[in-house]
Amino acid sequence: MAKDRFHDAVKKALEKEGWTITADPYQMNVGDVDFEIDLAAQMLAAERAGEKIAIEIKSFIGRSNVSDFHTALGQFINYQFALEEFEPERKLYLAVPESIYNSFFQRRFIVSVIERTQISLLIYDEKQEVIIQWL
Repeated sequence: MAKDRFHDAVKKALEKEGWTITADPYQMNVGDVDFEIDLAAQMLAAERAGEKIAIEIKSFIGRSNVSDFHTALGQFINYQFALEEFEPERKLYLAVPESIYNSFFQRRFIVSVIERTQISLLIYDEKQEVIIQWL
């Protein structure tokens, strides 16, 4: 599977915050179905030791933000269900660029979908290679 355009920027941003990348990509097999999430990381620092996350990275650079959102939403939901069976202590995040979060993700319908599906977001700046916000 091809890496997202901003894969390396998000990976570097996580490392800057003290996360150790434990899988790139994170692969799992649940019920004879193979899944591949972009990244897995673990926090090793004392105050957050043992915290595990998985990140699905999206750049939203396609022709339609709505189509990109449909794809991201479907992947996120499938990965969330798979993680619940495979490694329930690992928290899944959808990583989106700050510019997309500040525009497209502020639309009333998108806000409602994010809230109703309880998607955790990681907002990143692809140029600075930093995480802006965890939601």
